[in-house]
Amino acid sequence: MYTRPLARLIEQLQTLPGIGPKTAQRLAFHLLKRPKSEARQLAQAILEASEQIGTCSTCFNLSAEDPCELCRQSNRQDEVICVVAEPRDLVAIERTREYRGRYHVLGGLISPMEGIGPEQLKTKELITRAGRGEVNEVILAINPSVEGETTTLYLARALKLLVPKVTRIAFGLPVGGDLEYADEMTLARAIEGRREV
Repeated sequence: MYTRPLARLIEQLQTLPGIGPKTAQRLAFHLLKRPKSEARQLAQAILEASEQIGTCSTCFNLSAEDPCELCRQSNRQDEVICVVAEPRDLVAIERTREYRGRYHVLGGLISPMEGIGPEQLKTKELITRAGRGEVNEVILAINPSVEGETTTLYLARALKLLVPKVTRIAFGLPVGGDLEYADEMTLARAIEGRREV
């Protein structure tokens, strides 16, 4: 139906998360309308990112340098580690400008259905970091999905013997949310995570 280079471009775009056949087709036609210089810049940016970005050997965040910029910052609290599943979760927490401790990126969540156990994640490295005696608190900032709950329970059990305090971020109603539209799980979490006023 399409000339081979166009069909290959559409096929490659479909490998991206959230991109179906129609969106891949739209993106391909959009890219072909743009000047060739823009296509080269996009291709170059993808190649450079793929070749230059790796993971930090300390926190396992994505970085072009090792250790990463966050691990090199001397004004961070070494005694607190915030555990996240993916680098994008770390970015979300950093955007708040509220957290000043260290991070640990697991690289995913425990998911037996997908064949992902603790061994495939950076759990061993986290346990080693926490066991050095310098850490007073580990904050588990993991989504409340089935896989997230499994990962949280696994890490909480493993860390409780090593760290004085293992906490998790609060879940519940968003600011501006209405009680009548909240699901039962969200309301239950909001009640569990209540604080004194």
